[in-house]
Amino acid sequence: MQLDERLFRHEAGRMVTALTRLLGVHNLALAEDVVQEAFCRAADVWKFRGVPDNPAAWLMATAKNCALDALRRERTARTFAPELGRHLQSEWTLAPVVEEFFAAEAIKDDLLRMMFACCHPRLPEAGRVALILHILCGFSVGEVAAALMSGRDAIEKRLGRAKQLLAGSKRLFDVGNAADFAARLPAVRRALYLLFSEGYHGASPERAVRAELCREAMRLTAVLIDHPEGRTPETYALAALMSLNAARLSTRIDASGDLVPLIDQDRSLWNGDLIEEGLRLLTLAAQSSELSSYHLEAAIAAAHARAGAPQDTDWAKIVWLYDMLMAIRPGPVVALNRAIAIAEKDGPELGLAAIRAIDRPDRLARYPFFPAALGELELRRGDRSAAARHFRAALALARSPAERRHYQRRINACGGPAARGARAGETRTAPIG
Repeated sequence: MQLDERLFRHEAGRMVTALTRLLGVHNLALAEDVVQEAFCRAADVWKFRGVPDNPAAWLMATAKNCALDALRRERTARTFAPELGRHLQSEWTLAPVVEEFFAAEAIKDDLLRMMFACCHPRLPEAGRVALILHILCGFSVGEVAAALMSGRDAIEKRLGRAKQLLAGSKRLFDVGNAADFAARLPAVRRALYLLFSEGYHGASPERAVRAELCREAMRLTAVLIDHPEGRTPETYALAALMSLNAARLSTRIDASGDLVPLIDQDRSLWNGDLIEEGLRLLTLAAQSSELSSYHLEAAIAAAHARAGAPQDTDWAKIVWLYDMLMAIRPGPVVALNRAIAIAEKDGPELGLAAIRAIDRPDRLARYPFFPAALGELELRRGDRSAAARHFRAALALARSPAERRHYQRRINACGGPAARGARAGETRTAPIG
């Protein structure tokens, strides 16, 4: 049987962190092996007995048993966490110590400690992000590579070096050290941002949207906010961005599994509770003079969330926010989104001009939304031949069946009559949002 992906991602990180503090960071590989053993046992047992009523509790109990087996098997050949060594050597204290480390509150604390342990100052940001995505969030090597837009071999090497450096630590990060906490906090936020983005704009070859990854990112961000030192304006802004975008998740894919562009989404189905929570978090984020890229992206998401209909969208404000975002975090994807907003505000000609002005467009060579945006704008101004050419390029870069079907429909739209209710050259741009 196949283990539920959401269950795996949620429980694997919790189990690895508890085991790593128990066994010592230098035994990270052993901790990962124990988790794998627990999931293998689950697959074997559940195949015949069915999934238990509380699969998370079953997995955690199995992980504890696997940990006890590993400790008994390895304790004469290994050293474990320095502060626990003597307790783990005694059979009388072994089981109680393992039980203590698997308590819910202890695991919650360990998740935060592991997040920060993965952000070692000697690791480059990409290495820190890859490690968090892999260990805490259950990303495969291929998924980490897709999230970071890198090659699989490069990620395998990066993770190997990162784990080797992490293994040199004697214990998990001490979240009580305010200075060290603040120094590592940006890399933690960046990893959570990438995790959410991977779920929202899925680079998975199977699915274009993976809501469970978005939920995991939101869960870990909530753990971060629960800690006084993590409760900063920038963290609130990140949480706001996630909530506001997650509010649209259920409408991004239709009943047939096809992508639904932002302009065509049924806004009555957007999650009002998440929008309200996002706006509340954005208010908390604004209670200081600090301005980050997360603030601006959340404000853009809020502008969309507040629009009851596509025509109510304040595109002038969105362009202004993208201008500010380009000033503090310039990049080709931001520039592309800005160009789409300009097209909505001022028309396709100016949108195309903004795309042509993007610095080093070669950085978008593997990004399917780049030729797709060109195709939408060419179609909107009536050049169906150019639009079809760009949509074919987007189709060649599509990362999932849903994306491929979406771009094939856009190609088909270029060959037939204008869409009902619109004259030739008036097709609206349709960013996937």
